[in-house]
Amino acid sequence: MTLGQKIAWDDTVLPFQLDKIDIRGRVARLDGVLDLVLEQHDYPPLVEAMVAEAALLTAMIGQTIKLRWKLSLQIRGDGPLRLIATDYYGPTEDGEPARIRAYASYDAETIDLDADPFSQIGKGFFAILIDQGNDMKPYQGITPLAGGSLSACAETYFAQSEQLPTKFSLTYGRSTERGEAESWRAGGVMLQHMPKASPLMAKDDAASEDGLLTADDILDGDASENWTRACILLDTVEELELIGPSVAPTDLLYRLFHEEGPIVYDAQPVKFGCTCSEEKVRQSLSIYSARDLGHMTKEDGSLTADCQFCGAHYVMDPKTVGFEAETSDDGK
Repeated sequence: MTLGQKIAWDDTVLPFQLDKIDIRGRVARLDGVLDLVLEQHDYPPLVEAMVAEAALLTAMIGQTIKLRWKLSLQIRGDGPLRLIATDYYGPTEDGEPARIRAYASYDAETIDLDADPFSQIGKGFFAILIDQGNDMKPYQGITPLAGGSLSACAETYFAQSEQLPTKFSLTYGRSTERGEAESWRAGGVMLQHMPKASPLMAKDDAASEDGLLTADDILDGDASENWTRACILLDTVEELELIGPSVAPTDLLYRLFHEEGPIVYDAQPVKFGCTCSEEKVRQSLSIYSARDLGHMTKEDGSLTADCQFCGAHYVMDPKTVGFEAETSDDGK
């Protein structure tokens, strides 16, 4: 693959369909966008890795939502890594890039930086939220954390909440190419059974011992055999094929699934983007009284707020904030 071809696939999500067996999917490559997501913070490597995995999952899952919609992924646990939150904003127009941002909250005193990263989340839940815009009720689906990785949690979520067999193969980490600086890079493939081929309800005796559904609980007959074969083929993918510069996503699909009739669609570009603004901060503080805001005011008389996603710092006069706000000098 030439340098130009490599750049063309950087920070994109390529949707595809295996036409012969009713399976759809996405191939994602995150490069510069992942660096921009992570450089907003000063996380230890363990936390960076978990945020990178969450961002990659969000890019692949988010590609299915409509223009101007927002998809959020949240992982909350009772361990030192308390929260991982990501947002995917659908493009405003066809052909425009989608935007993604992410952050994590953790206890620096108790986190074990030499442990398995997923173990630091502890017990908790995996949630997907979809905001369809004004005057529409947001959708929310939640499942327990299970499976030993965020991708396994996502697979459980789709089986349990959507009854859609889903499989991910992901890789991510810091990489260095000859003559270039070290940077974060991630790649992955997502497979998902088409909704029309999945029953509306799982089989009566479905669910494993922990009460969570798997693909075997949902599919049977030819659909089950096709799904199993596709998953076996995906298991043969190598890390360098997912993130390396030598194999284009279209070539990777042909290598893996040429007998299944892969059809590719237009790739969706992705970039880092934060939607925070002073206006939104003021709106979030509009529910507070002047007395409440007084407890938030600093010694110098200012009220400040920081965006957890991008680190933007906002400084406001507390008299101009809240439902008892006065008019500021500029008339706002």
